[in-house]
Amino acid sequence: MAGPSLPTSTPLPGAKGHRDSIILAVACIAQFMVILDVSVVNVALPSIGRSLHYSATGLQWVVNAYVLAFAGFLLLGGRAADFFGQRRIFLLGAILFSAASLVGGFAETSAVLTGARVAQGLGAALLAPATLTILVTTFSGPRLPKALGAWGAVGGSGGAIGSALGGILTAEFSWRWVLFINVPIGIAVIVVALIFLPEVSHRTAASKLDVAGAVLVTAGLTCLVYAIVGTNTHPWGSTTTIAWLSVAAVLLAGFALVETTLASDPLVPFSYFRNRTTAGANTVMFLIGTAVFSLWYFLSLFFQEVLGMSALRTGFAFIPLTVAIIIGTQVTARSMPKIGPWPIILVGTAVATIGFFWLGHLHATSTYLGDVFIPASMVTFAIGLLFSPLAVSATSQVGPAQTGLASGVLNSSRQIGGSIGLAVLATVAVDATRSMLPASSHPNFGGATSLAAKEALSYGYSQAFLLASLSMLLAFAATFVIPRVTDVAALRRAPAPTRA
Repeated sequence: MAGPSLPTSTPLPGAKGHRDSIILAVACIAQFMVILDVSVVNVALPSIGRSLHYSATGLQWVVNAYVLAFAGFLLLGGRAADFFGQRRIFLLGAILFSAASLVGGFAETSAVLTGARVAQGLGAALLAPATLTILVTTFSGPRLPKALGAWGAVGGSGGAIGSALGGILTAEFSWRWVLFINVPIGIAVIVVALIFLPEVSHRTAASKLDVAGAVLVTAGLTCLVYAIVGTNTHPWGSTTTIAWLSVAAVLLAGFALVETTLASDPLVPFSYFRNRTTAGANTVMFLIGTAVFSLWYFLSLFFQEVLGMSALRTGFAFIPLTVAIIIGTQVTARSMPKIGPWPIILVGTAVATIGFFWLGHLHATSTYLGDVFIPASMVTFAIGLLFSPLAVSATSQVGPAQTGLASGVLNSSRQIGGSIGLAVLATVAVDATRSMLPASSHPNFGGATSLAAKEALSYGYSQAFLLASLSMLLAFAATFVIPRVTDVAALRRAPAPTRA
């Protein structure tokens, strides 16, 4: 049965709009924290490595530990929101995320920080699908695209703002503040959620949580992501990587068997993927993730390693890119109710393809204004265009009982795509850089000095961006899988959801 309602779940006349605005703000801020933490540590990595004595290979896990836990548990988080109630799971995720941020900020050893990042990822895996579920169950009709536009704005800008904020906090205070900053925001989100969020769940007497499916898919995805991100230290053909990929394949095959034959209430009903709209939206999101995650990572390195920017200047360099995302989301919010999601997805993937291809021609003498600003702004503008229409497409064809599932799958598509894409693109960049210089003169992280070293690094980053443009081109092609007939009319006719 659905969980108990809060006293505020049935607002007084005239208070509904105010309360819904607060719910929208809480969901957006929570989503912003989740996405921001993927990139906020990038600029701070050198300081973290020196402070906690990370090895050159171990430092990658400051980022990968978070992404690994986030991607591996997203599906379970989405289903848990449907099963146990969106408010309960939202609060659990927010508490875990905030507490882990506090522990990470006070970490004195690399093991403690890495463990805190894993816990943050688990909290994010609960928070991210719950935010989208809250919006879908709170807003209907023409209000839904507007709400998703705001959600897409903060989610899309999280990567850019994370890099900017990470640089500013590291330069002016300490790397620890890239984690501490989450604590006051998280506390505010928890307090407001306790007061305003209604409980909505779709659990019935016959409902059973698919524990076997949850364990298998989470373990399988975790092994897959671990294998991919581990290729920085273990080559693709190494015994270690092949072993982890084999384990992932066995676990995911077991998950498919459980879902199709054994589970009475499967975690992921495979019929979900028979719908062209939802399948197409997730395919596009996966391909976008493989490219977009690389933008913040490689630009942060290019600004500092090649252009010689400080952490503070690097942070400020990302601010205009954030503005471009916000502009893109506003364009989407105004146009999607009129033309539907499909044309926006088509335009967004095309613009991002061009932007990444342009960035694929960076060199050692490139400048921020002359060679980076315009193409990078094109990519971030496209990000602003894309997130909301993809969310609409992914959730418009499922019932209320599966909104958590739909949002969990969509977020999983982006995070898993990002993990795989970043691992592959980083490998390409390193190999390309090494091909330009003998091993003895390969530049160390912390700033290249010679023109030859800068040219080698630039060549590596440019090759990664070219491969990212190919991924976006595939996303453009995958857009044609999504039916051109939009569901905007149905969204407008949809009745207001019943809150528990």
